[in-house]
Amino acid sequence: MTQPAVPRIQLNDGFSIPQLGFGVFKVDPNETERIVSDALEVGYRHIDTARIYGNEAGVGRAVADSGLPREELFITTKLWNDDQGTQSAFDAFDASLDRLGLDYVDLYLIHWPAPANDRYVETWRAFEQIRESGRVRSIGVSNFLAPHLERLIDETGTVPAVDQIELHPQHQQPETAAFAEAHDIAIQAWGPLGQGKYPLLELPEVTDAASTHDVTPAQVVIRWHLQRGHILFPKSNRRERMAENFDVFGFELTSAEVDAITALEREVRVSSHPDEMN
Repeated sequence: MTQPAVPRIQLNDGFSIPQLGFGVFKVDPNETERIVSDALEVGYRHIDTARIYGNEAGVGRAVADSGLPREELFITTKLWNDDQGTQSAFDAFDASLDRLGLDYVDLYLIHWPAPANDRYVETWRAFEQIRESGRVRSIGVSNFLAPHLERLIDETGTVPAVDQIELHPQHQQPETAAFAEAHDIAIQAWGPLGQGKYPLLELPEVTDAASTHDVTPAQVVIRWHLQRGHILFPKSNRRERMAENFDVFGFELTSAEVDAITALEREVRVSSHPDEMN
């Protein structure tokens, strides 16, 4: 079966990233190898994990067993809050790389700013050195708001390649997104379907579009993200749902449908506020 060509987003450092990927947040470490193997067989080439998920080793085994050329894959992992600092960041990165069984990762992120600890700028300088070593291609952040991004850039001069933030139609973070766009920082949307905590997939703006295009509500929301220029990585433990989430390149939402879904903004966050997650 010929796999659809997933669009790639050009990053500010010259590398590019597949716009649609697969996430393993809350995926059981004992099931990760099977689940990621299924995702790779479906066609995903961008896998997003993190140290705190506890499943980097399973991702690494699936990658090793896939037989896919390394250059076809895009692997992201993240530094957890208690590893922020200089030497601690170096050590944490080495450990992640070892668990993944890789020579390099494509993207390494500071998972949260943890502002009360006041170590994210120091950590970012360590990230610059890791990138210079050639063991990571792109460096970025996750859950950073505009003030965190501004301080990072002002104090180091290095602009993150991406900011991975909670983003779905009912929580679009316009201030952060606008800052990112102004500084050529790509936006990655985690929780792109709202993680089921709000009836997003039952709203008429979504279900009407799904009916019109003969697709599922989840496919509509994924398509909305793609047309808005977001990078995203929905997750599922079920192969049939993985395939469904990947089958979003055969239709396009109208501008009116995109606008109607965009108008669903309610500022409803499903996770912790970045200023309070330390």
